[in-house]
Amino acid sequence: MPRTPQKPRSELRIGIPRVLNMWSTHRFWLALLAALGVDPRKIVFSSETSEEQMRDFGRGRGAVDCCYPVKCMIGHYGELMFGQKHKIDVLLSPMIYTLPSFLHGHVVNSLSCPRVMAAPENIRGGFTKEGDVFAREGIRYVAPLASLAEPAILPKQLFPAMAQFLPGLQLRELGAAVEQGYAALRDFDQLVRAESRAILDRCASGDKSCILVLARPYHLDPGIGHEIESELQACGYPVLWGQYLPLDADLLDRLFGEEVRQGEIASALDIGDVWPSSYSGNTNEILWAAKFAARCPWISCVIRLTSYECGMDQPTYTPVKEIVERSGTLYFAFQDLDSTKPAGSVRIRIETIAHYLERRSSEIARTKLSRLKA
Repeated sequence: MPRTPQKPRSELRIGIPRVLNMWSTHRFWLALLAALGVDPRKIVFSSETSEEQMRDFGRGRGAVDCCYPVKCMIGHYGELMFGQKHKIDVLLSPMIYTLPSFLHGHVVNSLSCPRVMAAPENIRGGFTKEGDVFAREGIRYVAPLASLAEPAILPKQLFPAMAQFLPGLQLRELGAAVEQGYAALRDFDQLVRAESRAILDRCASGDKSCILVLARPYHLDPGIGHEIESELQACGYPVLWGQYLPLDADLLDRLFGEEVRQGEIASALDIGDVWPSSYSGNTNEILWAAKFAARCPWISCVIRLTSYECGMDQPTYTPVKEIVERSGTLYFAFQDLDSTKPAGSVRIRIETIAHYLERRSSEIARTKLSRLKA
């Protein structure tokens, strides 16, 4: 792209697609850019995925990929480029190679799905195959590789790309901004985990049950996850997400302590007993959350969300199901989510789940609680 005169940082409008892993990391990028002098009011995230978004902004720019969440990026890119009241100057779409994870250090690695990591360059092709749309619109496209699980090297990874649109950027300055990004991410993480603990405490004190959703970050997007968790909440059951379960020492000791003392697992965050190939960040967290649910008396039901033909999820179907069901916990899976939302069949399944919860949740809680006390 031909170089254009750089705007002052405070005047830049930066668009970021809020899809894929960006659902769990967008606070990092917002805090980082703000620390570098970009006006937070001019940092624009794309909206939730919708049929209208794909129709109005993704038409004619198809991606050769069977992964529906990856295809959704087309609409997010188009919305940022053509659907804003004020035109953006930069489209920032990081290729996230590794993910920050509470399991880091207890597993082999925290890699992102390779399809998801490469998606920014895949989707970029749809906007450059018949002429560079970014250049025509005067938008600088920036897609740096980002190892978010490795803070020491991240500033060096980001610097060449960020220096393209941030005048006078220095590596030391970027390093300090990266620290601000991680601080914002930690603050949010602690807040949500505290809310999850509060839900479990209310369930314990009120003899009630909740539901745990095992999914990938992009399933938090209502257009990709089909709002299944919202439908379940409407039935009166609180919903927790596997990525944000509480990590309080007293709770982990209660659930995993005896196994640690017996030498069956190395720590409460060890998944080596059920998943030796622990290199994928999202997969690791799904397996650990399944173990958590199997031990926690107040989680009576686990819902598994998976997109159509997800190669990363398919090997985990059996172990996750077995971990959950062997504990007596209810398990239901939506394993082929794609662009089609069959409202009728989803409603029937939600009613089925609610029916079994009403009948069995109290029994499940008593049985699991008796195991903890034994």
